[in-house]
Amino acid sequence: MSIAHISIENSSAPIRPATAQHILERARQIAPVLREHSVDIEAQRHLPHAIVELLRDAGIFRAAMPKAWGGPELTSMQQTELVETISAGDASAGWCAMIGMDSGIYSGFLPDDVARQVYHSLDMANSGWIHPQGRAERVPGGFKVSGNWRFGSGITHCDVLVAGCLVYRNGTLEPDLETGTPEQWRVIVAKPTDFKILDTWYTTGLTGSGSHDYSVDQLFIPEERSFSFTRPYRSGPLHSAPDAILRKMSGVPLGVARACLDYVRGLVHERIERETKIPWSDDVRVQATMARAEMKLAAARTSVYASLDMQWRKLADGDRFSVDDRVATALARYNAFRTCRSIVRMLFDLVGGASIYKKSPMDRWLRDAETMCQHAVAQDSILQLTGKVLMGGKSASPFF
Repeated sequence: MSIAHISIENSSAPIRPATAQHILERARQIAPVLREHSVDIEAQRHLPHAIVELLRDAGIFRAAMPKAWGGPELTSMQQTELVETISAGDASAGWCAMIGMDSGIYSGFLPDDVARQVYHSLDMANSGWIHPQGRAERVPGGFKVSGNWRFGSGITHCDVLVAGCLVYRNGTLEPDLETGTPEQWRVIVAKPTDFKILDTWYTTGLTGSGSHDYSVDQLFIPEERSFSFTRPYRSGPLHSAPDAILRKMSGVPLGVARACLDYVRGLVHERIERETKIPWSDDVRVQATMARAEMKLAAARTSVYASLDMQWRKLADGDRFSVDDRVATALARYNAFRTCRSIVRMLFDLVGGASIYKKSPMDRWLRDAETMCQHAVAQDSILQLTGKVLMGGKSASPFF
């Protein structure tokens, strides 16, 4: 099937789904199509237009849009499951889906009238790096923004592009008087055409995510088209804690590990160990490896969903968080990334020499797993920060 003519049954004139159940059902339908085109996605170094529209028609980008707007407003658990399902088809598509559906979350940090102007359709995809790498110089009515940002995943197809900045006034860092911090971090919201997109995404893995650098010089942004994660305009669990954009990230490694496990299990009945001549289905080493991989994945997945469920319920009920509660989702997320990479490595070794060929998905899964573990959420600094909180210290991160 040509990548330009991707379709699924009854999708010639798709009605975009309006409920979590329907979106998840559509995601399960398109996952095999994504898997079929993974080689093409990687070769192009970004999601091809047909893949983007497949995701859009499946309702992926509208997943977090508010019910007040007619959106499905998936919970963090449902968003994670959605990302997991897409990632089992293709990791780059899952990563872009995870970033793209931030539209609904970001919209809650803007005044409603402004948010409706920016996100004038439920199916708009977001992209951008929120880390305050840019400079927003305060001017009458807003900011003059300059900077260079990395990791704009999905930037080649996004409808809205955000960028994190530190605010300056007359050349001096402006403090955040509401939070008492010496620096004010704001995220500006703009169009991708406002920026220069730099073709920098030549990477080990997640190659199809098109996570290019982007830059701008002296772009005027009205103040109302910027936001702080500490000051939401919309209430509810997706906005009452600033980490909502991170919660669904675990879906990517969980989906990749699941796909890898299923693939290797499918090889069992056709392979015989070269040295011992024992069929894989009877080989104790293979049996133990497969059981260990399933055990590790089940434990990591359970931790992710249990911590998200706990957090969601407490946010919805307005309950206080214990110290352990505050770090639970961050630790579960870190563990999911690291554990899923270890599963892929374990299975890569089990399959052996056949894993190293480009025609094998094992090669791509290993590279994708290694690359995604370089994200900040999977770095050991997370252990240092959460450990500090557990021992009574104050986190330097606004996300927990």
